[in-house]
Amino acid sequence: MRSGIYILIMIVLVSCKHADPDDSSDEQAVVTPVTVTVAHTGLMADTIEMNATSTFLQKSIVKASSNGYLTMVNAVVGKTAGNGEVLFVLKTKEAQSIGNTINALDSTFKFSGLITIRAARTGHITEVNHQVGDYVQDGEQLAVINDVTSFVFVLNLPYELRPYVLGKRDVQLKLPDGQKLAGTISSVTAIVDSATQTQNVYIKVPSDQLPVNLVAKVDIVKTAKNNAVFLPRQAVLANETQTGFWVMKVVNDTTAVKVPVIKGLQTNGQVEIVSPTFTANDQFVLTGNYGLADTATIKIVKQ
Repeated sequence: MRSGIYILIMIVLVSCKHADPDDSSDEQAVVTPVTVTVAHTGLMADTIEMNATSTFLQKSIVKASSNGYLTMVNAVVGKTAGNGEVLFVLKTKEAQSIGNTINALDSTFKFSGLITIRAARTGHITEVNHQVGDYVQDGEQLAVINDVTSFVFVLNLPYELRPYVLGKRDVQLKLPDGQKLAGTISSVTAIVDSATQTQNVYIKVPSDQLPVNLVAKVDIVKTAKNNAVFLPRQAVLANETQTGFWVMKVVNDTTAVKVPVIKGLQTNGQVEIVSPTFTANDQFVLTGNYGLADTATIKIVKQ
């Protein structure tokens, strides 16, 4: 009986000895492969992106200067008319009725009664109201020309954003094709739309060859810092309530520690680090940082 008990005890002891190596291997530290990044110093700006639409502020109305018939129409919708360019030729009513009779009786009598109507300024023709042979009266509208010198982008600015625009002059516009234009704020209207509570801001650009109703993106700068220290957003972690933030700072080639931080501006995938102060030599975990302990064993791999 006693020998059986001794044998059972020996079996248990042997099995425990075989289990010890496996248990110790489970307790070995987990090594997490990560990529790292460094802090950068430069300009950061908190901006609001808004739309601005191209238009012409001034239009020139081409009118008939006398009663008569149009004998030539050189105005075409979409064409750019130069200052002083002949757009219409009008033959007066008297020349049409009297001149033909007199000329038929006396070929030496020259009476044309033709009046040329020219463009008052350079612009794009957007409307043509009459064609050759039409009878028009004195003062009647013949065409409409958009004045190229009045080409602007109109930004509908919410009134609460006035402090970020007033006093500023230069803005940048981004067109749908990716082209960027340097714009200059020329004026702000003194009228607020009662429904939307917005004001029109007129932005001049160096090009007048752009089409009307083109929508561009304008960045309104709210706050800017020249020497901000920032990290990629992916390197900054947060708790579930978004009340605490931290980074995993690399202290040597195999260890990363949790460092609480205070955030500042956030833009273009970058987060400003207000506190603590980091240097350009400090490294931070960029990927693989999620779920790491306060002090974690890591293995740096190439990104």
